[in-house]
Amino acid sequence: MRMKTTLLLLILSAAFQISYSQGFNSVYSPDGIYVFAAGNQGKIFRSADGGASYASYTINASVNYMSCFANDSTVWLSGSDGNVYRTSKYSMNLTAFSTGVSTPVNSVFFLNKRLGYICGDNGVVMRSLNGGLNWSAINTGLGTANFSSVHFLDSLNGAAAGSGGVLYTTSNGGASWTMQATGTTRNLTKVKYFTSGIAATGEFGTLIIKNGTAGFKSIATRIDSDIRGLSGASLNNIHVCGGGGFIRNNSNNSTLFLNFEINPMVGDLKDICYADSLRGFAVSSLNQAIIRTTNAGVSWQLSPGTTVTYSWAAKLSTSGGIGNNLSRHPYDRNTLFCMFGNRVYVSRNRGDNWTQISTTTLGTNAHSFFVSPVDTNIWVCAIESAPDKVIRTTDYGATWSTSISINFSNYGTPLEMDQNNPSVYYYAPDGGGFYKSTDNGGTFTEISGNYPFRSPCDVMVMYDSSNVIFIADGVTGSGLGDIFKTVNGGVNWTKVHTNTASSEIPALCNSVFDRSTMYATNWSGGDIYRTKNYGDNWSLLRTNSASGWAADMCREDPTFVLTGSYGGSTFLSLDGGTTFATISISGGAGAGEIAVDRGYVIDMRTGGIEKLVANYTVVTRTEEKLITSVPSDFRLYQNYPNPFNPSTTVKFDLPESGQVTLKVYDVLGREAAALLNEYRTAGTHEVTFNASGLSSGMYYYKIEFKGHSEIKKLMLIK
Repeated sequence: MRMKTTLLLLILSAAFQISYSQGFNSVYSPDGIYVFAAGNQGKIFRSADGGASYASYTINASVNYMSCFANDSTVWLSGSDGNVYRTSKYSMNLTAFSTGVSTPVNSVFFLNKRLGYICGDNGVVMRSLNGGLNWSAINTGLGTANFSSVHFLDSLNGAAAGSGGVLYTTSNGGASWTMQATGTTRNLTKVKYFTSGIAATGEFGTLIIKNGTAGFKSIATRIDSDIRGLSGASLNNIHVCGGGGFIRNNSNNSTLFLNFEINPMVGDLKDICYADSLRGFAVSSLNQAIIRTTNAGVSWQLSPGTTVTYSWAAKLSTSGGIGNNLSRHPYDRNTLFCMFGNRVYVSRNRGDNWTQISTTTLGTNAHSFFVSPVDTNIWVCAIESAPDKVIRTTDYGATWSTSISINFSNYGTPLEMDQNNPSVYYYAPDGGGFYKSTDNGGTFTEISGNYPFRSPCDVMVMYDSSNVIFIADGVTGSGLGDIFKTVNGGVNWTKVHTNTASSEIPALCNSVFDRSTMYATNWSGGDIYRTKNYGDNWSLLRTNSASGWAADMCREDPTFVLTGSYGGSTFLSLDGGTTFATISISGGAGAGEIAVDRGYVIDMRTGGIEKLVANYTVVTRTEEKLITSVPSDFRLYQNYPNPFNPSTTVKFDLPESGQVTLKVYDVLGREAAALLNEYRTAGTHEVTFNASGLSSGMYYYKIEFKGHSEIKKLMLIK
């Protein structure tokens, strides 16, 4: 059934700046020129210049738009109210069409202007043969899964994917469906049917690919954040996004999707769309900063005029922070532990709130702390005492025992768990020797022949190569900071780097995605060193403005690098260390850092916990509102406020739909701003005009509509 067109709020034309906290669910571009993004509470963005600028609309504020799709000049959106909405890419006058269901329509896809498909909760899969006017069910045998995505290669071959790893395919246009063995029970978020096969993404790092007639193969993405977006031209050129903002692709035979696309988003990415081989767009559900690429993902940029500011938000105020005592829960991605002094704290909501859950009497200040993936009741830490100790608990912090007593650096993190074999721990104390535990930190044995380290500051194990281990060494005031490497599990060591401009190497960091690349900080200098050849050679990358301390590479994206200082600054790179932004931080001196994902970044201070916050400010065009009642006459109202600085609202009545022109002129009759030149539906409209780029003085605004025109004065006073 066709429903009456309703338009509640439009935002168009001229410069207007807004700070947003709400983002988008979907983005699509049919040609790389027109771009559409849709989100909750009726929010839609539209660009007619390839993402260089956007008009902002709010249409049907009670509706959450779940997905959008465009084919040639027609645009469709699916709603949380069970409707499908249609418009032209040249304007945003939506027409709603009922699908016959009241539950959300999660995905909409059209092969051409007439043949389209939708899917939704409770087994809903439907087809339209007339451009969305009417819909009929094609879900025989599909069951009651909540379908999140539907896609067709042609009029016969399609796929629908959803909750519990469910994925069905059809080869007869939906007359019948075949359940596929996906090998996962994770909820699937997106599916695409390519000429040579099918790809689908899902929660907890799920990415599966079916090549030809073969079964689905799971890609080891090495992440546990959700993969939400999927786009690309072929099965060998797929782009996926998700988590805290990563974008990855499998071009150039990177079967593990190890090509990470450098982008400026610090916050989840919900959807991605490549219009062609070069031009792509991606959106977040947390902000309205649409990013775009014009070079196949080599780099992404914010839309012109969009800015981002970074800050740290205090989440816990305490004392006794030193070393790096941040430890992720191995199975619950929202849980994080940290130890301050002799106290263990836990956050169950990604570092926002913290609760003390344990205290030990065996020492005073912890320097390294780990929750074991073998058994989360086992915690192991290095702690200051007389002498210093490695201690552990096997009952979730209720009781603690000593594993080894030997002094370590009073500023470093001398204990490390082997992430490749988490029952193994390494301990590097002061004055030489390298100790290994193979029983979850219960006992330690010296294995290096007491190699003469001075005062190790950090220990790092290479991902997937447990025999390759690094030690960062240094003594305050010595003027020498060293890095040592072993390739036989800690038995023999080689010095691979000496920095004569500092006394210590406080922190090392590496990544599971690129074992050749690692970073090292320096104290008391601000040097950042990097290796690109597995730690054999290190070179100066840059010198920061503060003495180096903690460091981490994002656990889901190696292009995201964070280093700290033993002061009030942190340094963030989103392009693999090419450039860094300086971000001020409070809470005492730096201690440890962890970048769980690009949107979940925690800094441990000597006096508490801070969490990274990114705020995006988006510049769109003028706001326009449409009141739903239809006036009887054409009328232009006096702007308000008047005088104004810098924004004012212009209101006008349209008794019927038609083309409207609204412009501002100076006292000499020269055009100062074009506010509106588009088709508008009948109703009372309000347009917000931002005159921040104009000089103070008298101006005139003129409206023209179907042979009618009116002019009124407005006064800008700055």
